[in-house]
Amino acid sequence: MASESGGLIDRMVHTRALRRWRRAADRIGGLDLDSLRELRGEARALRRQLDRVLHEAEGRLALPVMGSNAMHPPPGADWSWRPGLWRGPVPRQGRAGVVSNTDLGEGAVIFHDCRESEITARQMRNNRERDLAPFGLRLDVFHFDGSFLSIVLDLPEDAVRGLRKRHLIRLDMVVETEKPLEIFARLNVRHGPNEEQIVREMPLDAEEVTAEFDLAYSRINEKRVERAWVDLIFEGPELNQILLRDVTLSRRPRADL
Repeated sequence: MASESGGLIDRMVHTRALRRWRRAADRIGGLDLDSLRELRGEARALRRQLDRVLHEAEGRLALPVMGSNAMHPPPGADWSWRPGLWRGPVPRQGRAGVVSNTDLGEGAVIFHDCRESEITARQMRNNRERDLAPFGLRLDVFHFDGSFLSIVLDLPEDAVRGLRKRHLIRLDMVVETEKPLEIFARLNVRHGPNEEQIVREMPLDAEEVTAEFDLAYSRINEKRVERAWVDLIFEGPELNQILLRDVTLSRRPRADL
C-alpha cells in the first residue's frame, strides 16, 4: 500500500510540475527581466537533470544492449576484447578543444602535438541494427597544425598473459570518415627494458577493416612480456570527421605445422 501511495503522490507532483511549467511558458512574454532571469535559472537547472535522465534512458533503450560484449573473434582465438569506451557509457560524453594526453574513458587516451587544439571528441550511442558495439567514438577535427593524432588503447593483463611468438594479434574496426584518411595501427609490446613495435596500415576500401600483427617476426622475450598497447594513428586529419563505431582486439595461436 505504501508503494501505491508513493506512486500516486509522485504522479500528482509530476502533473503539478508540468502544469506549472506550461503556465510559465504561456506567460513568459510578459515577464520583467528579473523574473525572466530567475525563471531561466530554474529551467536550466531542471534541464540538466532531464538531460541526464534522457541520456541514460535513450542509451539503455537503443540498440544494441548497453554493456554488450558481442563480437566475432576469429576461430581459435584464446582472447578477445572490446575497450570499455565502446562497451559502456563514460562519465563525460563530449569534449571540445581536446588537449593531448586526455583520457577519453576506460583506458583510451588521445595524443597530438597541436599548438592550439581544434579537436572535439564525443562518445555516441550506436543504434544501427548491424552494430555490435553499444557505443562509438566521434572525432571532429577542424584546423590541425600538428604532425600526428593518435588514440592509445591499453590492453588488459589477459592480452599479455601467456603471450608467445606463435600468436597473431588481430585488430578489427568499424570506421567511417567524411573524406579519405590514412589510418595506421601500431602494436607495442614491452618486454623487460625493451619495446617491440609492429605497424600496419588499415585498408581503406571498406567500413569494416582488419589488421593482423604476427609476433613470429618480432624479437619479443616471451619470458619478460610486461604490457602491450595499440596506437591508432590518423594521418592528415584536418577538416575531417572520424567515426569509430567499433574497435575489438583478439589473439590466436598460429596453427602448428
